[in-house]
Amino acid sequence: MKILALESSAKAASCAVLADGELLASAWQAAGLTHSRTLLPMVEGMLKNSELTMEAMDAVAVAAGPGSFTGLRIGIAAVKGLAWAAEKPCIPVSTLEAMAWPLAHLEGSIVCAMDARRQQIYNAVFLADGGALERLRENPDARVALLDILEEAAADLAGLDGPMTIVGDGAQMCFDFFTARGIDCRLAPVHLRLQSAAGVALAAWRRRTETVSAQELTPVYLRLSQAERERLAKGESI
Repeated sequence: MKILALESSAKAASCAVLADGELLASAWQAAGLTHSRTLLPMVEGMLKNSELTMEAMDAVAVAAGPGSFTGLRIGIAAVKGLAWAAEKPCIPVSTLEAMAWPLAHLEGSIVCAMDARRQQIYNAVFLADGGALERLRENPDARVALLDILEEAAADLAGLDGPMTIVGDGAQMCFDFFTARGIDCRLAPVHLRLQSAAGVALAAWRRRTETVSAQELTPVYLRLSQAERERLAKGESI
């Protein structure tokens, strides 16, 4: 089974192809360019250079959220277009789960921390065990105030055995907070710290039976947009 995966939930944009659980090709950039300019040309170049085609893909995966409103919309729209035209199913995956999969070979807990702006953070915690991941919290990906989530995470993780690795564009904030409180932790290496389509592909491979149609594919925002918040503040409906 071949899966084409796209990631555009934050600053970095990337694409990858996975075949039967193994990475065949990938492209990644975090140069600050608009994803609407870079994502599809990146996909086209990767497939061409790898002598692969959309027709050869069995499914198209995407980081469906949480993440940047604009970034998620670009990724979802791109996947909808590719999947619709090629008549392929889609596999939406959690951005935070996808962040953890490149580190699943480790032992210990993985704290996924994505900067949600406005003094908030998207968070999920997993236990890595030699290539497998187990979500430690039963609740789905959460968006909470930065201080609240760090205090909660510190209480949750202080008693866990094994090393703790922090990944994401909010990793440095978490690392500084935890180390100041005497919690043993480490930052994921720079090349594995930000979101990547390789992680999306790995997550999608584990969820390859959980497909949806291009029409059914929707982003997971976890919060209202700024325009919606402003309308609510004015007492208007959204």
